[in-house]
Order: sequence, then C-alpha cells, then structure tokens
Amino acid sequence: EERRALNSEAKRGIARLCAEDIPDGISLFLNIGTTTEAVAQELLHHRDLLVVTNNMNVAHILAANTNCEIVVTGGQLRRSDGGLVGTLATETIRQFKFDCAVIGCSALDAEGDLLDFDIQEVSVSQAILRQSRRTVLVADHTKLARTAPVRIASLADLDAIYTDAPLPRGLVADCADWETAVIETG
Repeated sequence: EERRALNSEAKRGIARLCAEDIPDGISLFLNIGTTTEAVAQELLHHRDLLVVTNNMNVAHILAANTNCEIVVTGGQLRRSDGGLVGTLATETIRQFKFDCAVIGCSALDAEGDLLDFDIQEVSVSQAILRQSRRTVLVADHTKLARTAPVRIASLADLDAIYTDAPLPRGLVADCADWETAVIETG
C-alpha cells in the first residue's frame, strides 16, 4: 500500500497516457508493479482484450471489465505485492505471443538499463519481452534516482517509455538513436 500511494498522481498520469495508446481487441501482458496496476485501472473500459498477468492485483482490478479475458500465469506468490514469479510463470508466458507488453522496473540507470532487485522477477520480465511484438516501460521519475543490482534489459530493446518527468539529456539522445519513444505526462 505504501508503494501504491507513493507518487500516485504521477502513476495515474503515466497509466492514462499508456492506456490511450492501447487499442481494443489485442493481447496484452501486464507485469508486476504499482504503475502497471494503474494501467489496469485505466483499461476498465477497453473492449475485447486478452490480458495475461503475473500480478494478482492486476487480475483483481480487471475482473471488473467483463469485456476482458484474463489469464493469470501462476507461479510462486510474493505476498508483499501479489506478484507471481518463478519457473511456472515463465513457462506460462512462453505459451503466448503478445501484441503488447507493459512492464515496470525498480530502477532505470543513466545508460538506459532497466534494473530490479529480484532475479526471479527479472527472468519473468525477460520472458515477457521475448514474447511481445511491442514493449513499453511505465516508470515514474523516482526510478531514475534508484539503483538495483539485476539487469532486465535496455531501453534500446523497448518501443517506448511512459514517464512523468524529463529523462536525462544523454538518455533522451540515446532513446532517439534507439528509436525508443519517450512519452512524458508533463
């Protein structure tokens, strides 16, 4: 609950922009994180979605959308945030090819690397990226001030980042070179 309340307005703004770019009638993966949960909230009026998630909170939120089919991956439950991780989650993800994946991270460094603390969650996130045609990161400005030890991927591997504050100038230039769109709420 503390993480969900932290920068909640920024997360809602990021989620609103991201959800506006998600069309009806697609297959979508939403992973662990409070910002991806905010995206789920913004998808309540979308139609004909197939949403696969390893986030129990996302499944619970989207259960209110009767025009949305929901698949929960299974896996080892992290009680602290409702995340499902481990081999079962990864194996379930490998059964799909998603039109789009919306992921979060614990930290984003100046080189554009997405970082996390949990090696099992990182393995799941990497599987999500491999199985998705389009991949986007939702991350508020606090991710730029943090560090974490395990690398998920680079912004170079993603199609877009949705954020609430300007990225460092060098990272903006890198994103342009990588053809990674930067969508800012401000």
